[in-house]
Amino acid sequence: MKEKYSKLFENFTLKDGITLKNRLVMAPMTTWSSNEDATISDAEADYYRERVKGVGLVITGCTHVAVNGLGFSGEFASYDDQFIPSLKKLADAAKSGGAPAILQIFHAGNKAIPELIPNADVVSSSALKTETTAFMEGHVQPRELPHEEILEIIEAFGEATRRAIEVGFDGVEIHGAHGFLIQNFFSPFFNQRTDIWGGSLENRMRFPLAIVEKINQVIKQHASKPFVLGFRISPEESQEGGLRIQDTYALIDRLIDEKVDYLHASLSNVLSSKPMGSQDEDTIAQAIVTHVNGRVPVLAAGFLRTPDDVAKALDMGLPLPVIGQALVMNPNWVELVQNGREDEIDVELKVSKVEQIRLPEKMWTAIKGTPSWFAISE
Repeated sequence: MKEKYSKLFENFTLKDGITLKNRLVMAPMTTWSSNEDATISDAEADYYRERVKGVGLVITGCTHVAVNGLGFSGEFASYDDQFIPSLKKLADAAKSGGAPAILQIFHAGNKAIPELIPNADVVSSSALKTETTAFMEGHVQPRELPHEEILEIIEAFGEATRRAIEVGFDGVEIHGAHGFLIQNFFSPFFNQRTDIWGGSLENRMRFPLAIVEKINQVIKQHASKPFVLGFRISPEESQEGGLRIQDTYALIDRLIDEKVDYLHASLSNVLSSKPMGSQDEDTIAQAIVTHVNGRVPVLAAGFLRTPDDVAKALDMGLPLPVIGQALVMNPNWVELVQNGREDEIDVELKVSKVEQIRLPEKMWTAIKGTPSWFAISE
């Protein structure tokens, strides 16, 4: 291994009792590959086993905590005890490389897929018609969640956490990013409520903070060993009147007060993305690290493909770089770097290698349908 990459392989204490063997984090990525009954498929389990062998921390793709929270086809579920065996299968696969594994939990909110949820019941903070994602077509008119259902969803996050503890995960990550339900509530653009769940910044933070409080209660009640609670954020939104980084700073402060163990920023590019309208030289990742000021570890994901990219992120002050597509394309990414073979790392998904890298068929089909997600070559 080249000396300049040695910092990638330093130990890191995520929280008391959980130390990572290196600074490399496997990103939470959707695989579109679960069985028709929303359980983990063999192909999905194999996909994880191929990619967790060298990283210091594994974060799974997202799982919906409520039946109407499904955001992708082929997404595995966690909203009922019937899914405990499936979650156990995933936990075993995710932990098979020896690293701690985190289950990412979410509700898709206004990005739920109408045709795949009961009664096409798409819900959000407000009944604001929104454009659908790149994986969907048309527009969606969500239903505004009433107070009672908000409380039920908070409880559902807690129950999914209990299941994660029972099956052997080492933590959960609350997915508060990508415009899903939690961000629907936090966003000044999407949240147009006038009750306690909307309006002021304090009210818009109420839903994510209530979820954190509930999960911490569950951890205290059910976990017999250290169990990590992380929170993923999208620091800004592109819409006029949407989320901006100053509001995100306020949420970060409250999340730290409420005892999250880490913060995970989802960015288009860790090394270059900057706050909207900023004249500062600092990237969003650097700005968040500066604001957090060591109070909790900061993770950031976004277009880190090569070991040079990761080393630059560490040099910028980021404690834990998160790699995603690089591991999809190169299941042995860590091994290649350790053995001084980084020149063999692919930065485009090669069609000729799809079978070799154990890419599930459903995932490959989804990727082919959205070429902007990957650069694909023969």
